[in-house]
Amino acid sequence: MTVETIETRPPAQATAVKAPAPRTVRKSTRGEDRRIVRSKNALRNALIELMEEEGFDSITVNELCARAGLNRGTFYNHFTDKDNLLATFEDDLIADLEDIQGRMAQLSLVELAWYVSRRKPLPILVELFDYLRSQSSFLHAVMGDGGDVRFAPRLRDSVCTCLIQSILHEKYRTNPTPFVEYYVAFFANAYLGIINRWVETGMQESSEEMALIAQRLLFIKPGESIEL
Repeated sequence: MTVETIETRPPAQATAVKAPAPRTVRKSTRGEDRRIVRSKNALRNALIELMEEEGFDSITVNELCARAGLNRGTFYNHFTDKDNLLATFEDDLIADLEDIQGRMAQLSLVELAWYVSRRKPLPILVELFDYLRSQSSFLHAVMGDGGDVRFAPRLRDSVCTCLIQSILHEKYRTNPTPFVEYYVAFFANAYLGIINRWVETGMQESSEEMALIAQRLLFIKPGESIEL
């Protein structure tokens, strides 16, 4: 896709485009007893450490409890088994992204074009990478060799696919052809690859840099220099 295919706003109007107001993402622990929150956080940290050390399949509930400094009774008060524990924390992360996902769906092509044409990071993308950074330890563990192979596709479908669909013309959103569906799948998987590489390499780039990289890769032309 080329940015020339999208009508940009005149400078006077473009300056009125502002980033969406920051929002606090939903936390599943909101309203829970502080002791429960501490227990779940301890188990989450223990899960991350053990996934990095030995892989999820090798972890036992006893190991999780020992690492978290909790007894088995406390574990089973909240989770049925280690699979339920991992699924809960994965669901929490995906749910936290729902707010960002919803605002991605409302992204206008005019607003996108304004940022792309000036090579400025789209605020909603900066917010996305900010959130992913806040979850860096969990993402590195769950998307790594010892993690859960089912999680990356969920991240792709909840964020990357939504982002690509948000830049489509309305006629393609409401009545997609097979080619459009392949287009969305192609770029959604590419964006997942961007996130995965960022996680694997220790998130060295800032959220603003990653937003610019994501935008640039989507609109770069064949034969154009590979530069930001």
